[in-house]
Amino acid sequence: MSIELKNINKSFGTFTALANVTLTIPTGQLMALLGPSGSGKTTLLRIIAGLEQPDASPDVELSFDGQPTLGARVRERGVGFVFQHYALFRHMTVAENIAFGLQVRPRSLRPSKAAIREKVQALLELVQLQNLERRYPSQLSGGQRQRVALARALAVEPKILLLDEPFGALDARVRQELRRWLRKLHDEIHVTSVFVTHDQEEALEVADQIVVMNRGKIEQVGTPDEVFHKPASEFVMKFLGNVNLFHGRVESGQAMIGAVASGSPTGARVQPARLLVRPHELEVTAQPNGRPGLPATIHRIQSAGPMVKLELIDEHGQTLLAEMGHEQFHGLGKGLNQQVYVSPKETRVFIDDYTI
Repeated sequence: MSIELKNINKSFGTFTALANVTLTIPTGQLMALLGPSGSGKTTLLRIIAGLEQPDASPDVELSFDGQPTLGARVRERGVGFVFQHYALFRHMTVAENIAFGLQVRPRSLRPSKAAIREKVQALLELVQLQNLERRYPSQLSGGQRQRVALARALAVEPKILLLDEPFGALDARVRQELRRWLRKLHDEIHVTSVFVTHDQEEALEVADQIVVMNRGKIEQVGTPDEVFHKPASEFVMKFLGNVNLFHGRVESGQAMIGAVASGSPTGARVQPARLLVRPHELEVTAQPNGRPGLPATIHRIQSAGPMVKLELIDEHGQTLLAEMGHEQFHGLGKGLNQQVYVSPKETRVFIDDYTI
């Protein structure tokens, strides 16, 4: 089921949570709403679910598969919702929690007890919790509780699945495991899904499409590859991982490190610019390599992990971050407090928040 939102605004008193948001979510897609706290992503999710209503406006629209949905109540929308803190019933077993949405249906729509038991067993297998149906939430790990919450949402066969920071309450290792599991599960069931996260790695790893939000507005919509490698704004690039900032200029369409020289005319051919470079795109050499760059001193070396991470201090006292393979680092032949030379292999250039 596709979701289409047009001209969505939402204010809480004087605070603007959403400002003229327009977005289309294709059928069967797993889409991430990514952004910092207060960017409006959870408010947008709750409006899709019907838990919040957008500000009244003649041009506001929300539709599922082309059918207007704004006036529909929550239970009429066919939405399954998974909360960050599980929201499981503590006095119910795993099986009872999963079956709850089916058992509270009106009698005319309620499946038989046998059909509910069969559905619960199928979902227990789907979320890999077989033989745990008689346990209570307090007897489960955080990851297991989140799987129960997801199974409960799927029990009612939702047309749309909404997840609000589903792994936010879990430790790092469990989050990684559940991210892979959720991606695999989505590939099996293909239900249109939207999940909220502020974790960039989570969004890049799991989602088909990412909506990057900031201050109630959409900064960019694209695949993980597009938003990471072709950021539409300076905010998107900075939010999606570490970056190094160089003050530079654009001369005749070419980006160069170093500010516009004193007395140089600033115009169409020479413009001040901000050059952003990710750590893995910063080349570190023992000697100048003939490319535009600058000297720096190795301040810190972090070699634990698949990449060596260097913290460098340039001649102006600015901290730079670089990443390289272990073999490349050993070939560098440099240690703490020794001088190296850095040059960007690739840059994103921003002039008044316009990327080149």
